[in-house]
Amino acid sequence: MPYWQLFYHLVWSTKNRQPLLIPTVESHIYGHLASKAVGLRGVVYAIGGVEDHVHMVVSVPPAISVAKFVGQVKGVASTKFNKSGVSDVRFEWQDEYGAFSFDAKRLPNYIAYVEQQKKHHKEGTTIPILERASSENVGPRLVREGASSYALDMDVWRAELMVFGDESQFTDTAGA
Repeated sequence: MPYWQLFYHLVWSTKNRQPLLIPTVESHIYGHLASKAVGLRGVVYAIGGVEDHVHMVVSVPPAISVAKFVGQVKGVASTKFNKSGVSDVRFEWQDEYGAFSFDAKRLPNYIAYVEQQKKHHKEGTTIPILERASSENVGPRLVREGASSYALDMDVWRAELMVFGDESQFTDTAGA
């Protein structure tokens, strides 16, 4: 069996961004998501979200693609919920999703971000890129584009990382 450390922050929304993840629904959906993820030999570190979308911090084994993992987790969760009789409203997910990889050092930061989703949305402290669940309104990234299109806005980058509370990123080791 291979050794692997593959960490992902996944995000997807309810169909048409309907506010379906109310507290009575949320616990059932999150339970189904976690159960299927573990059944696929994934490791679930955190699940959180708000009424119209959900985030998961997971490790996905290399034997399954991220696309297949997300599709199966979403499909099983909505199917089991709809068959449970908990609600008369049909629960559906949007087809798209966002997937972001990161290293083990950042795992606690991503867990905290996902576990505090409600707070981040209430206070307006979300990290926009980690909320993206589709490629809509994202221009193509091509090698032939000028380098300026890849330039980092350091102030924005720092502000986004500050949400994670990891100030060690900003230690000036170059003495500049």
